[in-house]
Amino acid sequence: MKFDIDIVGKIGSMALINKSGNDLDYNILSSISRELKPGIVWITSGAVEIGRLDYIKRMDGCEITGADDDIKTDYAAQGQIILLETYRRFIKSSYSLRQFLVEHQHFNDPEKRLHLKNALLRCPAQNAIPIINYNDPVSTTENRKMEIKAFLVKNGRAAECVDNDETASEIACLLKPKCLILLTSVDGIFKDISDKATLVREISGKDIDEVIKNIEYYQAFCRGSSRPGANGAGYKLEFVKEPIKLGTTVYIANSAYTITDILSGIAPSTIIKVR
Repeated sequence: MKFDIDIVGKIGSMALINKSGNDLDYNILSSISRELKPGIVWITSGAVEIGRLDYIKRMDGCEITGADDDIKTDYAAQGQIILLETYRRFIKSSYSLRQFLVEHQHFNDPEKRLHLKNALLRCPAQNAIPIINYNDPVSTTENRKMEIKAFLVKNGRAAECVDNDETASEIACLLKPKCLILLTSVDGIFKDISDKATLVREISGKDIDEVIKNIEYYQAFCRGSSRPGANGAGYKLEFVKEPIKLGTTVYIANSAYTITDILSGIAPSTIIKVR
């Protein structure tokens, strides 16, 4: 099967945070950055939370107050700078780094979708690594819902992409990668998150229909999320269905492990694929 790109990867907000130090986990981000190379498209969460932590640090423990959309905008705008600066610091200096801030319209509008696809596909040939995040600083809930409703009427479906797991899925459907890696703060999908022995090592099937059926079986075990506003493991499994249909192999794994160890099977993970 022909693939357009090697890897689409995504890391979640909580996977980037050092909980004991209440700060960006520089060890994890530096480890990931050193493995990024042309042929990899990377989706990063974390701008809002990192911006919040940075603001608190600079304001002697005080947080921003006000409307939720305004708070999210202010934190995201502050966090984006820190995120990209840190990726640039650790990515190999001979590689170019490019930031793409996307919104739902870039996936729902055919012309914008094609423009984004072509820009991302030019990156490997130009020795560049694209870093993607949702454009939180200019997105408001009310406008977004109105625009998505219009796209639903027009197209019969619409991507929202506020959750970066969905953004990763949309990018994977756009680029058709060999692998989609979703990095989290846990080792993968569990039947019982409190029992590490229940890690589901593989969700597979002889064909796409069987894989989708097995994905839905394991979705029943996924409850809750790592933080307020997050959709949790069940939604991760929902979002990987479309990339699986295109032949992509999906890995859900812990950000504590290297990409190399995840792909080689040395690190524990949940692998989802057609056998």
